[in-house]
Amino acid sequence: MPLYKRKPFSLVEVPNDLDPKELVFQIRFTKEIFRDYQQYLNRINLYRQRLWNCKVSGKSNLTYEEALVSEKRAIEKVQQFPQELMVPMLTTIQYSMLPLRDLADKIALKLQECLFAGQELYGRKGNEVFLCRIIKTLHDSAGKKQSKIAWLGKDKEVVGCDVVYDEDLINRKLPFSRNMVKSFIRESTYRNAPWVLHDRLAEKHGISTHLPDELKSKFYFQNGTLISYKKKRKNGEEEMEGEDESGKNKGKKRTEREKVGASEMEKRSEKEDDLKRLEAIKYPIEDLLVQPCPDDPVFTERPSPSRDFKVPMDSVGELLMIWDFCSSFSRLLHLSPFSLEDFENAVCHKDSNLILIVECHSALLRLLIKENGEYASTIEKRKGKSKITLITWTEYLCSFLDWTNSSKFRPYMATIKRGHYGLLETRAKLEILGELLNCALETDLVREQLDEFIEQWQKLGATRRGEALEEAKRRREEKKQLKAESDVNGFVNGNGLNSSGNNLGVQQNGTHNEQNGEAESEKTDHVSKKRESSQTDGSFRKRTKKHKGEDEHKPKDVQRVSKKEAQKIALKHAETVEREEIEKSSKEQRKRYYETEMEKRFIRTNPLGKDRHHNRYWWFRRDGRIFIESLDHKIWGYYSTKEELDALMGSLNRKGERERALQTQLDKFYGKICMGLQKRSKLSAEIAMEEAVLRRSTRVRAPPRDNPADAFLRYVNKWKED
Repeated sequence: MPLYKRKPFSLVEVPNDLDPKELVFQIRFTKEIFRDYQQYLNRINLYRQRLWNCKVSGKSNLTYEEALVSEKRAIEKVQQFPQELMVPMLTTIQYSMLPLRDLADKIALKLQECLFAGQELYGRKGNEVFLCRIIKTLHDSAGKKQSKIAWLGKDKEVVGCDVVYDEDLINRKLPFSRNMVKSFIRESTYRNAPWVLHDRLAEKHGISTHLPDELKSKFYFQNGTLISYKKKRKNGEEEMEGEDESGKNKGKKRTEREKVGASEMEKRSEKEDDLKRLEAIKYPIEDLLVQPCPDDPVFTERPSPSRDFKVPMDSVGELLMIWDFCSSFSRLLHLSPFSLEDFENAVCHKDSNLILIVECHSALLRLLIKENGEYASTIEKRKGKSKITLITWTEYLCSFLDWTNSSKFRPYMATIKRGHYGLLETRAKLEILGELLNCALETDLVREQLDEFIEQWQKLGATRRGEALEEAKRRREEKKQLKAESDVNGFVNGNGLNSSGNNLGVQQNGTHNEQNGEAESEKTDHVSKKRESSQTDGSFRKRTKKHKGEDEHKPKDVQRVSKKEAQKIALKHAETVEREEIEKSSKEQRKRYYETEMEKRFIRTNPLGKDRHHNRYWWFRRDGRIFIESLDHKIWGYYSTKEELDALMGSLNRKGERERALQTQLDKFYGKICMGLQKRSKLSAEIAMEEAVLRRSTRVRAPPRDNPADAFLRYVNKWKED
């Protein structure tokens, strides 16, 4: 059962009072039945979200249906484990406190020492090493381990039998990966920390279910389930589990639960549903539920995508995947980049020794040989250390197809051996390249390259964030400094004016008090304030008339200070503006630098998003076009002009969840997409012009020029290894 956010998820039970003639809504892959369409829609939308995990393999970011398929495949792989290895694996798992990764590593190391019937490996025969298969494990009279083996020939036919010691068997590699071991652990247990096997599985293989002494103080069994001694508080109920100081069990439960009748619960849920329906719709929502509204903008008609592919429609996805991998890892493969059109034309061409196709196969084969894996051992045994050339590349390819031991490639090998690779169907060529690509992705060289790219990405991102933080800090400090200087200047000017006015007021008040006496102090204060105000207004009028900009009663030293400060501020402001302009241009250059460097360390291509019908939209930086993939992955199309891009963006409804996310991504990369489309339009114009020149009259004796459409015929791998 798939996990929802890594937690178990319960399915809806079938109604007991269901009428056989009643019309209901059923989910295909869970068989759940709903009477209410809104509940059915909410549940199926939940299943379509990528919030599910495969319980067996641990894969995340899946839909519910994808998680079901993943579980099925993982269980099928787990069931392929040899029976001879089941007991040591289960014994190691039972009551282990190790984390999943460490436990899988421990099992893998332990099983490398185990030999079982049917295992294929290499054995020493004299001074040479040959492929063999174990028939039976034995022991000699001294108890030393031996194995009865069958020596295998070229096509893995038995050419002889022998009994050898285990020391003479080499290259012991597990016939399964650590991920399969992890899946086996998850499938075999019902809890972790410690890992506990299912009772039926432990009983079947004779694995002890007695709790080890070191765990008895921490765990105990209750109703056949291992439970931890710890205090649990959940939903207002409190449980005490454990033993007291005298060793007695203190697992007394103190619970207070409210019992609500079934009819009461149903009424409450119906009221809640009614309230929810009465609430206003909050966008974005599921795209298929969006209805036209009067306030909607005018949507443009979505253009029909072009579908003029030269490869079969169901092979377009594989074509894009292979080209994107070769372009992304071109340095690792020592393969000069080429355009998608050139690759498509080359795959469809009938020439058996077309350089572009030969170099693609040779680069992938060299990568597999560098890995020093099973394929490299097979090649070294058959061909020694000869190089892959234009003449020998088909031999290496046939050895690879023979090594994969896949039945779908056998019909192609006769044609390739005769030297007629170009006569294969386009679909067959892409299948072969796809198999080479899948094997290359599993090599350590590619994984190391990916780790290096990820590390460089993180360093570039950290450097960019650090520069942004320093820039923001510097700007804040400059603003504080300018504000402080402005406050100081205003304080000096204000104090000068206030002191002159106050002195004048004091002199006037003193003269008036001497003439009229102390009894009239309040009145004279009021009169002096009026006089001060009138004189200040008069000075302001005089200053306005004369355009001198300073008050007549303002001291000269204050006037000189304010003017000097103003000049300083003006000069500093000009310097700041000039520096900001320089820094702005430098900042743009740094931004472009980071974008360029991060594009060089491109890891993988993700879709831009989906439209309301779940069609996925892809944009490849090295091509420019926007590709559209249907929900069933069988129909493809593309947009190649800016007008089609604008029409697509104008047709998206932001009230839907998928189309809103798609439009956000298109807005983000709009400039780069337009630039790529313009380059493509310019190249298409050049191709059309060259074709027009070729159609000219034969009377024109102009020298022939290279047609850009035939660039795939002139491809040269400039990065080829010597």
